[in-house]
Amino acid sequence: MRDVSLWRGLLGVEKTVIERVEFDQDAELLVLHVRPAKRQRGRCGRCGRRSPGYDTGPGRRRWRALDLGTIRAELEADAPRVSCRTHGVVVASVPWARHDAGHTYAFDDQVAWLATQASKSTVTQLMRIAWRTVGSIITRVWADIDATHDRFAGLRRIGIDEISYKKGHKYLMVVVDHDSRRLVWAAPGRTSATVNQFFDLLGPERCAQITHVSADGADFIDAIVAEECPDAVRVADPFHVVSWAADALDEVRRGAWNDARALARTEPKRQRGRPRADAPPRPGNERAKALKGARYSLWKNPENLTENQQVKLAWIAATDPRLYRAYLLKEGLRVIFQLPYVQAVDALERWISWARRSRIPPFVKLQKSIVKHKARILAAIEHNLSNALIESTNTKIRLITRIAFGFKSPEALIALALLNLGGHRPMLPGRS
Repeated sequence: MRDVSLWRGLLGVEKTVIERVEFDQDAELLVLHVRPAKRQRGRCGRCGRRSPGYDTGPGRRRWRALDLGTIRAELEADAPRVSCRTHGVVVASVPWARHDAGHTYAFDDQVAWLATQASKSTVTQLMRIAWRTVGSIITRVWADIDATHDRFAGLRRIGIDEISYKKGHKYLMVVVDHDSRRLVWAAPGRTSATVNQFFDLLGPERCAQITHVSADGADFIDAIVAEECPDAVRVADPFHVVSWAADALDEVRRGAWNDARALARTEPKRQRGRPRADAPPRPGNERAKALKGARYSLWKNPENLTENQQVKLAWIAATDPRLYRAYLLKEGLRVIFQLPYVQAVDALERWISWARRSRIPPFVKLQKSIVKHKARILAAIEHNLSNALIESTNTKIRLITRIAFGFKSPEALIALALLNLGGHRPMLPGRS
């Protein structure tokens, strides 16, 4: 093998002429002076079209290449500019690196692969770069992958949800494919304009192919889906519906606790130490203490209760019928989603009637929301569809968000999430 071919193989570059090699022993830096092969010269850095030369540019520049053992390696070459009829005056493309990048293709690809497999400190220490540089590389690599793959091909059943990625009410709108179980799109924001961005990218023809859309019950999402995909079945996520009931139950619990606290404030205070045998009882104080630790006994599914939580629930049933009825209403709504469709239709009607007559304000209010979303709730049961996949995806994105702390833009976070969860992970350089 010739020396030039060996150097090209070691550095992972193609269509490149290696002119000479220099080694700075003090800096432990290997510099390879290169130039594009004849057929690769004089091309626009953005579109690759042959273009007339404009000037010699700012002079020679360097690109970071993969380390050779423990030695840093860099490529050095001229950076002339060309005049593209589409993009104007731009730096000419080079076959070893992306446009406007300071690293070679092989370096970028290895960093992107490591970012999906290893921790933040591993990537930065191994590759000897800053974490913000990793964010820029990930964005470039994902842009290349996205240009060669159609993320929206074959979309039929999708889920839409939002996730907080930063303090200060910073959100990402997320779309997943229920069939391929992959993340297909994400964008910063949680407004109607954000959701419209997705459907604008999808286009009218592909919008017409969407058959099912699951969401969390947000009215603005439902309105846009109804407009863009009028024939799609709109599904309310069972998890969010049951969480509405859990919130209503917690409101009742807090009301009972506040009532007990109000009663406790009217009771005589006790001195420090063990109370006397003839001390007057303090039912309000004791009740407030007992209710304070009852949250998880009421929230958890009956089959998951510990022995102490079962005792607590039995105490609530015996001492607070109103709170226990609220608990039964929450459990009744949860069980409906486990029934066959025909039984669920009748059970939901009976639950609505029960909640309406319960005289418990949070559940009277909840049944109005259930009536409003009734068709979507029944569609979730009929088609056995929920946002469980997207909630799982959101959990993974939260982990990625912790890893991506330090990225200066949400675009880098989105690119990392799509590389991890979009079904097209980057490959190591030199691997197929």
